Amino acid sequence: MSLAVRFDDIHKDFGPVRVLHGVSFALAPSRIYGLVGENGAGKSTLMKILAGYEKPSAGAIEIDGTPVHFGGSREAEAAGIVLIHQEFNLAEHLTISQNMYLGHEKRRGWFVDDTAMHDEARHYLAQVGLDKTPGTPVRELIVAEKQLVEIAKALSRHARLLIMDEPTATLTPEETHRLFALMERLKADGVTIVYISHKLDEVERITDEVIVMRDGRFVSRGETAGFTRQQMANLMVGREVSDMFPDKAPVPEGAGVALKVEGLAVPGWIEGLSFQVHAGEVFGFAGLVGSGRTEAFEAMLGLRRRSAGRVEIAGRCIELNSPRDAMRQGLTYLSEDRKGKGLHVDLSLQDNLTLMTHERYAHPLIDTRAERDALQQAVGEFGIRVGDLAGRARTLSGGNQQKLALAKFLQPDPRVIVLDEPTRGVDVGAKRDIYFMIHRLAREGRAVIVISSELIELIGLCHRVAVMRAGRLQAILGREHLTEEELIAHATGTH
Repeated sequence: MSLAVRFDDIHKDFGPVRVLHGVSFALAPSRIYGLVGENGAGKSTLMKILAGYEKPSAGAIEIDGTPVHFGGSREAEAAGIVLIHQEFNLAEHLTISQNMYLGHEKRRGWFVDDTAMHDEARHYLAQVGLDKTPGTPVRELIVAEKQLVEIAKALSRHARLLIMDEPTATLTPEETHRLFALMERLKADGVTIVYISHKLDEVERITDEVIVMRDGRFVSRGETAGFTRQQMANLMVGREVSDMFPDKAPVPEGAGVALKVEGLAVPGWIEGLSFQVHAGEVFGFAGLVGSGRTEAFEAMLGLRRRSAGRVEIAGRCIELNSPRDAMRQGLTYLSEDRKGKGLHVDLSLQDNLTLMTHERYAHPLIDTRAERDALQQAVGEFGIRVGDLAGRARTLSGGNQQKLALAKFLQPDPRVIVLDEPTRGVDVGAKRDIYFMIHRLAREGRAVIVISSELIELIGLCHRVAVMRAGRLQAILGREHLTEEELIAHATGTH
């Protein structure tokens, strides 16, 4: 069962850009490794090489002392190496079991054996704690459930080395705890696990050893117990990282109400939600996955049917039937799914940035020079690290994609900005940049609403936090009550 890996002087070039520079280190069997680094450090690229999705430009990989050259992910899986991607790799129209065995179908003679796949899928779904039948279409699942399907799919491949890239980004604390228990069981069975995460508290909890990469190079490694989170962060960014959150400037005296919601009801999700947010305020939404936070704002924007509710922006009652209506009324919403709903990753950076405000650049033909100037301004203002201004959005790291998405949704100059999981899958350096950006927007007099599953993020950023549970507002907590204990108590109903 055990499997040992050695990376020997791995280089990787994408055209003229070198993203890995002579990376060398080894992984021993039956251990959990935390692989950490900023977005763009080369972690995912290195693991894609190991899992057969990419080929190294130079260097070699050894498995149990023997050099290997995988022709694709199927060959790597045959050797027992399985990668759970950060971005979901699921066919929405297929069922859970069909996704889990896609390309690996079980057969009875000439026919696909659906019964055998369903029975085995139930076993792996139970292991990851997903209470869904194998015949459920994936399109009916929420984001956190799709993540658990990806993990169950990886387990069905009988991995000897399992690579997990940001597996808890969408999971609740309870689901994360269950995943960690599963990882410990797998380790006891001899499985080697590489755990890629920006959540350093989780790296500290679950890993045996930490490996740090920066700018495509191996930087450091050591037993996890020998690192503090601060030391990990400093090694990742190559400098001292302190003051993660900006000082909260008080909401200006007499600041008007920028957004007021009364009696919002969304069938199956929300009942009687009422709150208001002032100009210059950072207002948070906490709650477990499925509590209705995202669904409330999707209903406000016309993306879901609502059966009741009144929405006011700057004191004026408005009816929103689409995100475009909302944008014209001064409200923009950045989805938690930045690649699916925030950006068009196959379009250029320039086209992504100006997509919501094309009329501004059409006279009547599109003024590409003005668009290019806007992109250069956004790159400087938002600190977007780009190799090529003419490149596509998919070439950016996760943190820089999120900054581009923020810049795009600010192009219409909104009064109210809703950010759903704004730092999901974002490294510690980019997180800090985004936190300071959010407070800059508030100081400009905008109302900023942050939906987040990270309690420390909400406590560090927000003036007030609304806590949701099972579709109902449980409490709105002011600064003096913003503690993890208070937020968890209201979110779980134990207050």
